[in-house]
Amino acid sequence: MKDLKEKTIRGGLARMVAQIANFVFRIGSLMIMARLLAPEDFGLVGMVTAFTGVLNLFRDFGLSTATVQRENVSDEELSTLFWINILVGSLLAVCALVFSPIVVRIYHEPRLLGITMVLSLGFLFNALGVQHSALLQRHLRFTALAVINVASLVISTAVAMGMAKLGYGYWALVVQTVILPLTTTLGVWIAAAWMPGKPHYGKEIRSMMKFGGTLTLNGLVVYVGYNMDKVLLGRYWGAEDLGLYGRAYQLINIPTDNLNQSVGEVAFSAL
Repeated sequence: MKDLKEKTIRGGLARMVAQIANFVFRIGSLMIMARLLAPEDFGLVGMVTAFTGVLNLFRDFGLSTATVQRENVSDEELSTLFWINILVGSLLAVCALVFSPIVVRIYHEPRLLGITMVLSLGFLFNALGVQHSALLQRHLRFTALAVINVASLVISTAVAMGMAKLGYGYWALVVQTVILPLTTTLGVWIAAAWMPGKPHYGKEIRSMMKFGGTLTLNGLVVYVGYNMDKVLLGRYWGAEDLGLYGRAYQLINIPTDNLNQSVGEVAFSAL
């Protein structure tokens, strides 16, 4: 219990420091990107992310939380969950590609087709790192996770700023959105030092999928409640208005999101 207490405190401190750094960096980068790009650029990406965000709720199907929550998890079960996540991520990427013409039709904006196609890669990149990240959380290695998250944010933002400076417009935001999960996944693979094996479906896996499915359903209801305004705003008022609203919405939510995430992850893993 003493060791658990010390690990929890260290993990909480590391997570808080990382979130503070994350907050400062996001605010600064948002101000710089707002200077380099037009509100329309943010609005175009916001139109797509309002839809891909729904698919994003299914990216791990709650299985990362199930991995952390279980009292005992075997290597065989972890491997099975890893391949399930890969399957889910691949299906979500295909769904994004299939529905991309519908997104274009809803908003009457042909540029959204290419944006949606590129952003679909993010589902596969995320899926590759779900169980590795959960493994680090399970062992309360929040210092490693903090370093990975901050480094990934810095790299993706630096690339986006460079592209914005060179005049790539909204593509700078698209590439940033894809590079972030890619660099995060590479980081957690290195830190976890775990290689998945062959899948094996059994009773415990069914139980974990049921647990994850309940969490996913809850997240879906909450997401729809929080994002319907953005969908309607983009549909009836256009990219520029949605871009301005989206930046203001992000700014006001950064402090509470960071605090909830840092405290929640550490407390859940410790419990």
